[in-house]
Formats: sequence, structure tokens, C-alpha cells
Amino acid sequence: MLSCTQCGSAVPDTHEYCGKCGKKISSALLRRVPIFQRIPNKNPESAGSLGRFGQLFGLDPRVAFFTLIVDMMLNAGDLLSMGLLLPVSAAAGVVLGYVVYRAQINWYGDDKESARIKALVLGLLTAIPTPIPEILYIPAGVLGLFHGFWRNWRKDSHT
Repeated sequence: MLSCTQCGSAVPDTHEYCGKCGKKISSALLRRVPIFQRIPNKNPESAGSLGRFGQLFGLDPRVAFFTLIVDMMLNAGDLLSMGLLLPVSAAAGVVLGYVVYRAQINWYGDDKESARIKALVLGLLTAIPTPIPEILYIPAGVLGLFHGFWRNWRKDSHT
């Protein structure tokens, strides 16, 4: 945080103007943050290459199984109704995306941005009435299972 030279109020590092008085902050004082800044992993025990790969591409196995069941039910409904239940699939994709977001943060330890990306991808793929998304989330769930075993093994070996 910076301090405004005119009124003394706190100004975030990335703001060009003071939010209280409107004075332009000197560009020499500004610290630019890249738009696509990597958020550090909140699980430092996954520091190995397998841990990073599993954290980046893995899904919590419960999430993968839940997604598989929901996708199978939606595909069967879309097939039997000849596409009339497509709006239901879209709504279910939104709900599933929210569940995946919360579960990946709370169960798998993803940061918010990673969980958001995984949730959007799974929600979108589930809303599309094809069995093709299983190619994505079944291996991601298996990877998440191995990631969990790896994380527990590393925790046990360090204690």
C-alpha cells in the first residue's frame, strides 16, 4: 500500500489515482502486477513435480465420480427426450460447476482461480449432451486420487 502525498490516505499499489482526493500517484511509486499472475498453491507439501502436476490437472475423486453420475443421467435424459431436456442440462451444468468450485477448494485444496477454471470446464462439458467429457474427468479423478495418496505419503514420511 502507498500513501497519498496530498491527503495521506492509503492507496493500493496498482491504483494510479487516490480514491479519496483524486490526486495522481507518481508512476515511479506504482508497482504493476501482471494480469495473469500465478496464485501460489496453498498446499506447500505438493512441491514435487508429481504434486504440481496432480494439483494442476487433478480433480477430487468424489467430484469426478459425482460428475460422471450427473453426466450419465443428463445424457440419458437428453437421449430419451430427443433433446427436449437440453435446458435442464444447461442448468445442471451451472449447478455442477458451483459444486465443483466449492469442492475443489475445500476438499482438494485448489486456489480459487484453479477451482474456478476446473468448475467452468466441467460445467460446460456436462451441459453438452455427449459422453465425450468422460475422457477428461475420469483420468483427472484418477490423477486426483494418486495426488491424494502422494500428498498423504509425503506428509507421513516427513513426520
